[in-house]
Amino acid sequence: MKVAIIGAGSLGQSIAKGLVTTNALTTLYLTKRNISSIKGFEEFDKVELTSDNALAVKNADILIFAVQPRHFEAILKDLKPLLNKNHVIISVITGFAISRIEDIVGKDRFVVRAMPNTAASVGQSMTCISVNDMAKAKVELAKTIFDCMGRSMIIPEEQLQAATVICASGIAFWMRLIRATTQGAIQLGFEAHEAHELAMQTCFGAATLLKESGKHPEEEIDRVTTPSGCTIEGLNEMEHQGLSSSLIKGINASFEKINQIKTK
Repeated sequence: MKVAIIGAGSLGQSIAKGLVTTNALTTLYLTKRNISSIKGFEEFDKVELTSDNALAVKNADILIFAVQPRHFEAILKDLKPLLNKNHVIISVITGFAISRIEDIVGKDRFVVRAMPNTAASVGQSMTCISVNDMAKAKVELAKTIFDCMGRSMIIPEEQLQAATVICASGIAFWMRLIRATTQGAIQLGFEAHEAHELAMQTCFGAATLLKESGKHPEEEIDRVTTPSGCTIEGLNEMEHQGLSSSLIKGINASFEKINQIKTK
């Protein structure tokens, strides 16, 4: 695959880190106005760094756009004359609909919207993908790209906003829960570095248990809650304080905000 990532910011770099490990990659162009912040990628033989978007497009078949939403339309219009029928256009930009991209480049182009998260950099992203009618023929290609960085799921475009909240914003939500667990462990007497490792590995273990067993979370909870025990005491206190309710409200608040961004 000859890939260009237009806009190697935080998410663009995470995608790049996920891609450089795959043997399917022939070349990877990374673009940024100031390439000094991505100099670390020079150690990879297949990677080219440039501030010239046009150069990257000319040397790639798959174009992943990871620029700021407010810049995307102008960049796409500038690059439109360079696009050919074989280019696969992949946008990981929040709130920019496939129909808006088609209005610029035409409905006869392969257009994909994808929402990975920053865990792509360690091969553990959950990426949701939607395509236009033309790109239905490229679904497996899109999955191949993002499966290199973790797991992917094809969903209708109308669900992408919700997927962004659960999968992309969700990284921050889970980080905050790990942080809170770390703080609790410190209060119980652990050193900060010990508390962090305990919280982090326990979170990883919980997710792995569910992934490997295929069980519902409550089934695994039942395995560690004994009558009148400390686990159920802690769980009930968390629920009394609104743990589940707060998390659900936060998810819905994020969803309301992302829909405001979409309509601007």
